Amino acid sequence: MSKTPDNMNWMSLQVLLGGVSQYSTAFGRVWLSVVFIFRILVFVVAVQQVWNDEQKDFVCNTAQPGCTNVCYDKFFPISHVRLWALQIIFVTCPSLMVVAHVKYREMKDEKFTTLHEGTHLYANPGRKRGGLWYTYIISLLFKAGFDAGFVYILYYIYHFDMPNVTKCTQSPCPNTVDCYISRPTEKKIFTIFMVVSSSVCIFMCICEIFYLINNKVRKFLRGRKEHKMKPLYKRVDPTASSTHNIINLEKAKAAEDKKDSGPT
Repeated sequence: MSKTPDNMNWMSLQVLLGGVSQYSTAFGRVWLSVVFIFRILVFVVAVQQVWNDEQKDFVCNTAQPGCTNVCYDKFFPISHVRLWALQIIFVTCPSLMVVAHVKYREMKDEKFTTLHEGTHLYANPGRKRGGLWYTYIISLLFKAGFDAGFVYILYYIYHFDMPNVTKCTQSPCPNTVDCYISRPTEKKIFTIFMVVSSSVCIFMCICEIFYLINNKVRKFLRGRKEHKMKPLYKRVDPTASSTHNIINLEKAKAAEDKKDSGPT
């Protein structure tokens, strides 16, 4: 019965973040799919079941009171399950920045429409322009940074490994004792799976950042090109093709040439 609230909480997070997909690019939608299917769903259905016996079945070949607990704390300073739960929470929270910014725009647009008799402040509040573009980029940087940080923490503590036997010399153990981890191969497989899925999410965030910056630069260069072309169109005289203007231009040019070729 205790698992049902946890599942409901994860599903609530999924529903909340599902609204982000309408503001995301193709890379962002792939990122959301990887997070929901290969991380949250696998975490809820499989990972928690694999690690539910990690402390109960951690056995050391000694009867010294407290030795097993101390050795377990040394090898597992933080549980994989709790570390991954924190990772998922930290990685998904930056997406709420985008949702909050869009909601703020919608409220601002609604107030503006009320005051100005139907005129809208934003044609599309969810379009990634202006401040929302920077908010989206910052959220991507946070997501990639949090994922990379937690992957590094996992590597620093466990080196992505799960040995069958670990030796412990911590006090109050009388000597070097051997401690046995339950289902180490299965746990190692899921550890690698979670690391790979995190790496895919980091790659998707990086691709999306480059995609958005590339689009921004292309629009900026296109705008500069159009700005340079506008003065040329403004200086065109629509009557310059008339015979009268052509004669006047030829006379002016001849007078200028004569003046330049005067006595030196």
